[in-house]
Amino acid sequence: MACSADVDVMFHIRARTRDNAISPQRLAELGLTPSTLRAAFDDGEVCGWLAVDGDDQAIGFCNVDPASGEVLVLAVLAGCEGQGLGRDLLAAAVSHLQSVGSPRPWLMAGADPALRSHGFYRAQGWQPSGRRDGHGDEELCLGAD
Repeated sequence: MACSADVDVMFHIRARTRDNAISPQRLAELGLTPSTLRAAFDDGEVCGWLAVDGDDQAIGFCNVDPASGEVLVLAVLAGCEGQGLGRDLLAAAVSHLQSVGSPRPWLMAGADPALRSHGFYRAQGWQPSGRRDGHGDEELCLGAD
């Protein structure tokens, strides 16, 4: 599992994904800074997992909110896709959510079919709920109702 000491590398990875990279500055505008994420980890409000390469370098991560069942972020460094890292990180996150009795897992993802995430989540059994947020992202829930 990831911890608050891993936050800096998470921000590094998040800014360097192939699709939907988000800079630390943009995350700060959205209210997410390294200090707020560290506090969330330390308070148990966020749990996370890291994927590392053969050199022990972090190349992907997934964070969740156990209280709500939300998968907050799944990110893999550009160039490291296609190795099953995202699938494995997501599976670990969902397994944890289910083991601690979280509500049904859900996430917000880009609705554009051209995005890799669009097909990825659906291939993992996630389905649109019909809800969209103010950014046009759609809510996906795990499994059928």
